[in-house]
Amino acid sequence: MFLGEYQYNIDEKKRLALPAHFRRKLGKKIIITRGLDSCLFLFPLKEWNLLVKKISKLPLAKSDARGFARLMLTGAMEVDFDNLGRILIPDFLKEYASLQKRVIVAGVFNRIEIWDEEKWKEYKLKAEKEAGDIAERLSEIGI
Repeated sequence: MFLGEYQYNIDEKKRLALPAHFRRKLGKKIIITRGLDSCLFLFPLKEWNLLVKKISKLPLAKSDARGFARLMLTGAMEVDFDNLGRILIPDFLKEYASLQKRVIVAGVFNRIEIWDEEKWKEYKLKAEKEAGDIAERLSEIGI
């Protein structure tokens, strides 16, 4: 499980270091893709394969299913760590998430999210304001 929030910098060559404990949990094969809410998702290969299996079972006739599959799969790439524990962020993904130099690397259960620092601050502020309402809605489904 990935937990926590860390501030890092993307260097001029679009490389991003990740926390050592995240790197150990990710393993050697990792997938980066477009995420939701204008961030990027990083998955260990095992978790990625589980997600792909679920996506493959979505009904092709539903536009939401097609759209979600396109978002997740067309932007996906396998990335490797260099000798210093950095990954290269592809240009199109950097643009998608509007990543500048300062980013937030956040552990969220089975994945890592990469956010532009300013977008993360905006998202957190909004989420904190809505936390009570969200908790109430989730309580209706047993959480």
